[in-house]
Amino acid sequence: MKVTRLASAMFATALGLGSFAALADVPAPQDVPFNGTLKINVDATDIAHRVFRVHETVPAQAGPLTLLYPQWLPGNHSPTGSIDKLAGLVVKANGKVIPWKRDPLNVFAFHVDVPQGASAVDVEFQFLSAQDTRQGRVVVTPEMLNLQWNSVSVYPAGYFARQIKAETSVTFPAGWQFGSALEVASRSGDTVAFKPIDYENLVDSPIYAGKYFKRVDLDPGAKTPVFLNIVADDAKYLEIKPEQLKVHQNLVQQMYKLYGAHHYDHYDFLFSLSDKMSGNGLEHHRSSENGVGVGYFTEWDKSVIMRDLLSHEFNHSWDGKYRRGADLSTPNFNVPMQDSLLWVYEGQTQFWGYVMAARSGLWKQDQALDMLANVAATYDRGRPGLQQWRNIQDTTNDPIIAMRRPLPYRNYQMSEDYYSGGQMIWLDVDGKLRDLTSDKRSIDDFAKAFFGVKNGEWDVNTYTFEDVVKTLNDIAPYDWTTYLRERLDGHGPLIGGFEANGWKLVYNDKPSDVAKAVETRMGGANLTYSLGVSMGKGGDIVDVLWDGPAFKAGLSPGMKVIAVNGKEYSSDAIKDAVTAAAKDKNQPVELLVKNFDEYKTLRIDYHDGLKYPHLERIAGKPDRLSELLKAR
Repeated sequence: MKVTRLASAMFATALGLGSFAALADVPAPQDVPFNGTLKINVDATDIAHRVFRVHETVPAQAGPLTLLYPQWLPGNHSPTGSIDKLAGLVVKANGKVIPWKRDPLNVFAFHVDVPQGASAVDVEFQFLSAQDTRQGRVVVTPEMLNLQWNSVSVYPAGYFARQIKAETSVTFPAGWQFGSALEVASRSGDTVAFKPIDYENLVDSPIYAGKYFKRVDLDPGAKTPVFLNIVADDAKYLEIKPEQLKVHQNLVQQMYKLYGAHHYDHYDFLFSLSDKMSGNGLEHHRSSENGVGVGYFTEWDKSVIMRDLLSHEFNHSWDGKYRRGADLSTPNFNVPMQDSLLWVYEGQTQFWGYVMAARSGLWKQDQALDMLANVAATYDRGRPGLQQWRNIQDTTNDPIIAMRRPLPYRNYQMSEDYYSGGQMIWLDVDGKLRDLTSDKRSIDDFAKAFFGVKNGEWDVNTYTFEDVVKTLNDIAPYDWTTYLRERLDGHGPLIGGFEANGWKLVYNDKPSDVAKAVETRMGGANLTYSLGVSMGKGGDIVDVLWDGPAFKAGLSPGMKVIAVNGKEYSSDAIKDAVTAAAKDKNQPVELLVKNFDEYKTLRIDYHDGLKYPHLERIAGKPDRLSELLKAR
């Protein structure tokens, strides 16, 4: 529905907005050059208060000007701009403060009236970053920071973001080093000025900086360099063994062998090893933000479940940043996105993240198989919501619906299942391509044809569902539209790709090393496929499988298990109780639980023993899965 300026004014008058009747009018973006260059200066030295102080100059002419704070963030796929953390906004022209008004219908927009004779406005504000995780991601600690330009800048409405030029500088804490896809223009002490770049790619070029820093070349001697920029809580966590370095270098080469092209002029992994700064995984065209715990290198055997992070985010340079769903490609950061193709953007990236972790050696093949078994079990028994009411396609709306907020029953509600559910669909596609072509073609061929084009370009090359279908048909003619829609819109278990590739999902009472690592990270017991419950530290119930044995007995997330069969709770105690109940069919698993300030005893009538997922070879079928995971 089109709302005219007159209607907007009448509506505003009715609400008592008086002279600010036109505030709902935010100029639509036009694909024309912006006249001038934004100058953005960030003081990042106040690490004690975790505050970024911003001074920005925006070229302007006399009359109305609307300044936008980025709202719809690429990679988040949602309107999650941190407008709540912007404070102290002051706008000046010719050295004098001029009033601003926030748009009452669009709180990310600020309206000012530029006075006659002014050619620019100066904007000052602070970004008050989270003090703890209850307020959002912690991005500043005494040892490191993560600066995202969408948090520390505003831009003029009325233009495509790529049509706005920007010059930036950052003052870092004394002696800190940094990594970024931005290129240095000059340095003065701890202040670094960067080369001009368009605003779209500025927002796509964050910075990691830290007291303890190491930069590692992952493609020595290459014309298009790839670097691993590491910040850590302490210098000792930066130590990398030669064999660890080798598998990260292998990752770059395996990606090149897969795609045959790349879409950057240089690439920088930004990697934090911290128990203080929040973990992260966010893709960019020429860089990625990656955050894990301190022991990634120093406790290598314990970091297995996080070792697909770099392969996942790196893959996004091809899938998500260069090739992007048409409804996700918007002219600026305040135009709503649509997420209908995230099962390609995130789903196929999740697929390749696993495969490339195996091909590069970040995972051994048995670790990759165990990781895949966990995913398979999720879409076999761990998503009752998929069987009962939702489908994978509908979950592409979740970045807007839930914005990654915690959910009471995620297994039933589902949340962003286009990641791992999409991964299972693409494994299925791989098996189908091999079937159709007698193993002459595979998903590797799709990857190269769809993403490995126009080497060196790093603009945005959009696609539609029909483009995906056409590329699949070019590789192996088939009714791919029906094939994909059945899996995206249906309610099946989504594990057919394993059988097609020579493996089947089984359950037994022996946890794999990966299952043990998952439990270690949780600090509790993952009994999803037996009792239908997972528990964190101290017996806190994290999730309860909808309509599973624990659910039917009355357990719910948020409760706390105090005792098991009359004994103090521990992970071993509850596992022993499940095993005992399998031997004595008359003995339920008895739990004393605390729910708010009430205590009660619940009895779970379950007698099938512990269940952990594993993949097992199907005799007589070719082992395509091992071939898929093998280094090229």
